[in-house]
Amino acid sequence: MFIGLATAVAASACYGTGSVLQALGAKRSAARESARAEDGAETASAVTGHGGPSLSSTAKAVVTWAFIVGTVLDAVGFALGALAAKLLPLFLSQTVISANLVVTAVLGIWVLGVRLVRPEWVSVGVVCVALVMLAGAAGHEGEGRVPISAHWWLLGVSALLVAVGLATVRLLGPRAAIPAGLLSGLGFGAVGVGVRMLNGTEPFNLRDLVGDPALYAIALAGLGGMYFHTVALQIGSINGATAALVVGETVVPGILGVLWLGDASRAGFAWLAFIGFVLAVAGAVAVAWYGNPGVPAKQKPGEKLAPTART
Repeated sequence: MFIGLATAVAASACYGTGSVLQALGAKRSAARESARAEDGAETASAVTGHGGPSLSSTAKAVVTWAFIVGTVLDAVGFALGALAAKLLPLFLSQTVISANLVVTAVLGIWVLGVRLVRPEWVSVGVVCVALVMLAGAAGHEGEGRVPISAHWWLLGVSALLVAVGLATVRLLGPRAAIPAGLLSGLGFGAVGVGVRMLNGTEPFNLRDLVGDPALYAIALAGLGGMYFHTVALQIGSINGATAALVVGETVVPGILGVLWLGDASRAGFAWLAFIGFVLAVAGAVAVAWYGNPGVPAKQKPGEKLAPTART
């Protein structure tokens, strides 16, 4: 249990730091696009017809140094998170990993100049308390053995998630930040579920591993999650996008872990696990709600709005 918790905490730190660096790269890329627009340079490819970031603009954000370093940290976090999903119940491992919301919020103050309002601080505190409750209530993890048909279902759902996500991001345009964050969380949640049911890992068997549909579901959902997370960071608040990711990454995998994979709480502590789970999700939703950039209430005639420090 201790090794699993330590692994999940390390994954959370990597994910949180990586998100801040990715947001820094995305915002710098967006600033360069804006500068080209002011200079009259060609920018038609920067946005879709609905005003959202195009694939080319997202690709430009991906190749900034900050985004590359953040992606490396994400890769390390992914590996640590996969190990944590093997060692802990999903409702605990995914929730602890999702505590990267706290890391993101704190580092965002220093690196991105993000200003947190009091309700955001309270919400972050609620998430922290919920994590302690979950850690105290967690019991054994299930074996993760399900019929092979479930592996195919996971692959199909992952493909559908990516297809629906691409359409949603395109149609909503600049309003897609929170939906994109939620979609990225669902993708990363699918990765956690896939890791738990993956064949050919214990003991290692390359033929079983390569022949398992869950392996390709993990790859597809992981890539989709990365893309939607990048889009969310390009057009929205880093705290709001990360909080939406937390909800998607925590709720569905946690429920599937209990109902499908055999995860359980300690005897007599199911109530504590339930309350902790609800508080963690509610706190993340509150951060997403309060993390949306607001519109200044007052503006003097002829005065230009000052750029907000919130990202």
